[in-house]
Amino acid sequence: MYSFAMNPKQASARRKLGTSLLLGEQLCFALYSTMAAMNKVYRRLLRELGVTYPQYLVLLVLWERDGLMVSEIGERLFLDSATLTPLLKRMEALGLLRRKRARDDERQVIVSLTAQGLEMKRRAAAVPDGVFCASGCTPVELASIRDHLLLLRARLLKNA
Repeated sequence: MYSFAMNPKQASARRKLGTSLLLGEQLCFALYSTMAAMNKVYRRLLRELGVTYPQYLVLLVLWERDGLMVSEIGERLFLDSATLTPLLKRMEALGLLRRKRARDDERQVIVSLTAQGLEMKRRAAAVPDGVFCASGCTPVELASIRDHLLLLRARLLKNA
């Protein structure tokens, strides 16, 4: 059984929360089911672009900075190369990007957008607005939720 050290403040908060095993009281299920709902929204929004959510994430990374190594994309998306490589191959087959070996180190693969991949950025511009509308949240609420999730992720990774 895993054991994590709690400071007194955490121990006190834990006693107040109890030790519930009710599904509706689990943070992990709230995150999981929210992500399932988010995926449904993205599936609808990305359908006309012809890309999946993981492909959209790769595009977002490359629109920020083109010509990245596979390992750099993996770090940004928290994906290992065994997961990322088949995804990139499918995107290359769709004509969205190209992969080529680095000249100075053939073990490294550089991923670059094609003209079609760059054009997709213009077509994808409405996606964030669609997610915003579907959320029913204000911009301040969404920013707060995002910031709390980023903090939670950092804490969980620190203790994983």
